[in-house]
Order: sequence, then structure tokens, then C-alpha cells
Amino acid sequence: MTTIARRFSWDAAHRVTRHESKCRNLHGHRYEAEVVVRGPLDPLGRVVDFSVLKDRVGGWLDATWDHGALLAVHDAALLALVQVNDWRHYVLDGEPTAENLARELLARARSLLSDTGIEVVSVRVWETANCWAEESA
Repeated sequence: MTTIARRFSWDAAHRVTRHESKCRNLHGHRYEAEVVVRGPLDPLGRVVDFSVLKDRVGGWLDATWDHGALLAVHDAALLALVQVNDWRHYVLDGEPTAENLARELLARARSLLSDTGIEVVSVRVWETANCWAEESA
């Protein structure tokens, strides 16, 4: 089995409602994510064409998380604000931490790539240039 990875980036707002410091306030990040997959090599000598990852995972990120608000399901005030203004948003079961975003993106990537014969091994999400969280199988 061979392992490959594709990086993605997007901009989004979030807040961690129960954070003990300034991250409880609405703010934005330039997020980065690395999706790692593995599988047998095809006749061309590749696991999968990188464009498949770009189109499926990158397309989903562009359509759902990019330039939107990543919200906790219990953040009623901010959820009401984005809904009344018809702003793009995505609701998570937990707080929109790097850890929870990595977990969510791993599950989504597995679903988006389920028919390709490759295995999604891990997802790493950078919230800042210096801080990341990783979720793996």
C-alpha cells in the first residue's frame, strides 16, 4: 500500500463558546487541512489522481466551510444571526475546535471517497500556522 496526501485551505469564522479566554469571541482563521489516503497503485503507478481528492474533498470544503461560520449546535445566538442574514454556516455537534473539525472532515472525506477503493488514513487541520489537530482511523 502507498500513502499520498493532499492539502486544502479555506477561510472561516468560528468561536468556541465555552472557551476560557478570547477564543469565545467570534474570529476568523485561514485553515489548512491535509487529507492522507492510501491504497494499491493503479496501472499508472498512483493511488488515485490528486484531482479526485481536489474535486471531491476540496469541492465539499469550498461549498460548505469556505467563507462561512463554523458553529456549535448549541450556539443559538450566532446560529440565529447567520440564519436571519442567510450567511453560509456549518453546524457541528460540538465546539468548532481544530480537533472537532479534523474529526468531521475525516468522516466527510471517507464518505466522499467511499467509492474509490482508497482508504482515508487521517486528516490534520491547522487552525493557525503553529497549531494543528489530527484525527486518524
